[in-house]
This record gives sequence, C-alpha cells and structure tokens, in this order.
Amino acid sequence: MSQNAYDEPVFFAGYSELPRSQQGLNGALEWPLLRDLVGNVQGYQVLDLGCGFGWFSRWAQENGAQKVHGIDISRNMLERAKTLTIHPAVTYSIGDLDTIELEKDLYDLIYSSLAFHHLQNLKELIGQVYDGLKAGGHFVFSVEHPIFTAPIIAPAWTESAGRTAAWAVDSYAEEGLRKRDWLGMEVFKQHRTVDTYISLLLGTGFILTAVKEWMPTSEYIKDHPEWKRERHRPLFLVIGARKPKGAQT
Repeated sequence: MSQNAYDEPVFFAGYSELPRSQQGLNGALEWPLLRDLVGNVQGYQVLDLGCGFGWFSRWAQENGAQKVHGIDISRNMLERAKTLTIHPAVTYSIGDLDTIELEKDLYDLIYSSLAFHHLQNLKELIGQVYDGLKAGGHFVFSVEHPIFTAPIIAPAWTESAGRTAAWAVDSYAEEGLRKRDWLGMEVFKQHRTVDTYISLLLGTGFILTAVKEWMPTSEYIKDHPEWKRERHRPLFLVIGARKPKGAQT
C-alpha cells in the first residue's frame, strides 16, 4: 500500500497552508505548462489520478469536460475536494494508485500532478492508464524532477558569478526508495531517472508528445525575483503522451 501522509493531522495541516493548497492551480508553478499540454477538454471523459483537493477535476469540468472522476488515497483530501465541488459531473473515490484497476477504453484524458514519484508499482499503473484510455486518448502528468528525488548531499552556497546556490546530487542512477523529512514527517518517494519514465511509456505503447523540464522563466522571475535561485536545475518533469489511434487494448 502507498504511504498516506495526508491523513496524518499535523502533516495535513501543514500541507493545507501551502500556496498550491490555498490558491489551487494558480498556486502551482508548473500549471501553465500542464495546461498547455492538456489543451482542449471539451466533451472529454477525464480521470484525475491523485486528485488531492480536486482543483484540476473542477477546472476540467469548468472548461467543458463531460465527466470527470478524481481518485486519491487520502480521505482528508477527498473530503475537502467534495466540499469544494458543486457540479454533479465531477465525482471522487478513494483508491491506492499502486493497486488500482481502471475500466478499459473509457477516458479521453488521464491526468496526474505530482503523485507518481510516490508509487512503487508505476509500471503497472502506466499499463492501467494505457488500457483505460480510448484509442487516441491523452496522458499528461508531472512528477518531481529526478534531480530532486535523487539524494541531495548538501547545498553548496556561493555568491560568485551571480550564482546563489548549487546542489550536489548523489547516486542518480541508483533507483528506489528515498526518504525525506517534509512538513514534520518522513515522506517516502521512489527515485527514477528521466530515462526510466520515458522508457516505461514507450515500452507500454505510448507515443510521446512532450517531455519538459520545468524551471522558472525569465518572465516569471521579473515578477518573482526570489525564484532566480531555482534556475540552476529543473523542479518538475512534465510529460505528455498519447495512446495510438487504432490501438487495441
């Protein structure tokens, strides 16, 4: 079973104070890129994996999706999502993405934000996603960039040449469980290389449509100069893929 940190009271309280929890998609730095990859959802059947508070699920319905279903392992998350949701086309259910089984050939779009790097059985889930999509259906997801899920030895601070920070990364090629202290709790993550994410998709039969390494843009830094220090390595890996037209499940 996947770790469910979000039903721990102290962790959930801390998470609820983060900008992306308070502001929704507008508080997620990578959202504009994800939005561009998602594109037009008019008339779509949409699945939101690791839906959290349901921000994307509601956005999809508001932008024309016919039906949206969100799945999350956390009861706290789903209770908040249901409280914030008023449209009957948006539904939620509890589920562990490490063991879930999806109905076949149902969805036009399957989406996930910052959930997959917590999963042990990602290969199996990607197979479920492939089967769950209609032929020609789209798959868009983000994860913490593998530079972040690999062990970080220590920050080496320097003021020379305009650089404010440089991070040393160790054992990038060694995939597997990593533990990080975050919001007062030891959180489990599964480190995988960029190569592995792409190879899993291609090996399942997906056609890649985008592979993006998100960092703050120059335009963003004009309004938020404090983010200049994040330009030295990507924060998120964002991937778009498509199930081939005419594919057989």
